[in-house]
Amino acid sequence: MKTTVLCVALILCAGLALAMADAKGTPLTVKGWVLDSACAYTKGLEKPISRDCALACAKKGSPLVILRDDGTIFLPIGADTPATGQNEKLLPFAGKRVAASGRSFTRSGSQALVIDKVEAEK
Repeated sequence: MKTTVLCVALILCAGLALAMADAKGTPLTVKGWVLDSACAYTKGLEKPISRDCALACAKKGSPLVILRDDGTIFLPIGADTPATGQNEKLLPFAGKRVAASGRSFTRSGSQALVIDKVEAEK
């Protein structure tokens, strides 16, 4: 009986630890193209059509995303709630390649990134 209770307690603690780790995110550097989210999803682009196109879409309110070479799309999110848009951080890099470091979050196959640092890819 004591062994069963101990096993259940350990399993619950391990599950809680995993849940708490996910709430903080996983440190990650994402390298890829900054482009309009609609183009990334609906047009299946591998890179932006042009910098001007990415800028025009962002200025109309479309969120910019980071498209990794393997096709994974990272949606930049704010660290606080309520969240704020992250276009301001990415606008200087629209249509260009970046290396963005921060904390990644995954949910049901979707990827998000709280950006701590972003720079042109070297």
